[in-house]
Amino acid sequence: MADESDLILDLVWQEFHEVVNMTSEELRAFLLASASAEGADAESPEAAMPPLGRQVLQVLGKRKADLTADDVETMRQAVDRVEDTLAEGMVDEDDDDRRRALLEVGHNPLRPSRLGG
Repeated sequence: MADESDLILDLVWQEFHEVVNMTSEELRAFLLASASAEGADAESPEAAMPPLGRQVLQVLGKRKADLTADDVETMRQAVDRVEDTLAEGMVDEDDDDRRRALLEVGHNPLRPSRLGG
C-alpha cells in the first residue's frame, strides 16, 4: 500500500502537469526571450530568468522518481500562482502583466486547458 507521502506526490505531480501546459522548450524560449528583452547579460541569460520559472523548467526535465523536496515545493508554488491568477478572472491578450506571470511558470492562458473546461 502506498504511504501518504506517495499519494501527496502523485497529487502535486498531477496538478502541476495539468496547469503547466507549455513544453520545456516553449518555456525556455519564453524565459530566454523575456530575459534578453529586459537587457540581460549576454554571458548568462539563464541567470536573468525569474527564479520560479527557472525552477519549473528544471522540474519539467525530471522524472517523478527523481524529484526532491525542493522540486515538490516548486510545483506547489507554480500551481498556486496559476490558480491565484486565474481566480482573478479570464486572462486575454490585452492583459499583459497577468499573462506574463502565467507564462513565466509554464501556463499559456491562451491555450486550451488540459482540464477540459
